[in-house]
Amino acid sequence: MFQDEGFYLSLKNVLIFILGSFILIMPFSFILALIITSKIKGKRFFRVSYFIPSILPLTALGLLWQFLLKGKGGLINNIFVSIGLDQWAMDWLGDPDIAIFSVVAVNAWIFCGLNMIIFASGMVSIPEEIYEAATIDGANGFQKVLYITVPLMKEIFKIFSILAVTQSIRVFAQVYVMTGGGPNGATEVPTTMLYNQSFVYNNFGGGNAIATFIVVTALVSTIVLNRLFQGKARSA
Repeated sequence: MFQDEGFYLSLKNVLIFILGSFILIMPFSFILALIITSKIKGKRFFRVSYFIPSILPLTALGLLWQFLLKGKGGLINNIFVSIGLDQWAMDWLGDPDIAIFSVVAVNAWIFCGLNMIIFASGMVSIPEEIYEAATIDGANGFQKVLYITVPLMKEIFKIFSILAVTQSIRVFAQVYVMTGGGPNGATEVPTTMLYNQSFVYNNFGGGNAIATFIVVTALVSTIVLNRLFQGKARSA
């Protein structure tokens, strides 16, 4: 396994998924959670519309985005061409340089709703009296979020971090459906390598090695993140 160059490429792609989780999923999910826990009108629309992708089958969502991102005949490229932005039309899933980023963006769209609910559960647990006291002291909305909401949600951020890392390590369905790990291995991740080694090449020993690596890596990541957040909590 460690002598396979494709394996190290798959680890690089996992790191891109992890970065995508913290750069895309975390901020957008947090903002959506602020919206659905606020008193603005239409918050039920946001709650339902952004949570729907999280409850739909990953295979169906992968096929949907495969159709949207097709290089020829894809809806997104057709829209760009129709509005005169031909230079923006590209083979989103067939270009090795951008395919992994396209899949990561779709992955973020899928899981934003689920993490929105996780962040919202932390927000509603914060006593309203704290916000009322901050309002009396002259704090604006941004200051309330920065100095009250975020510090009191450290446990929720720990849960998000663990889920983001472990889900990135074992991501499979959306990658397999949209690209199959291609083109030329550009979107390969450990789980697709596991599938190919076991069920395409009948190399069950290699597949077992990759499966063991995935389980051990996810376990170690969980332990490290738990201790990291515990250390921050003590220092605070």
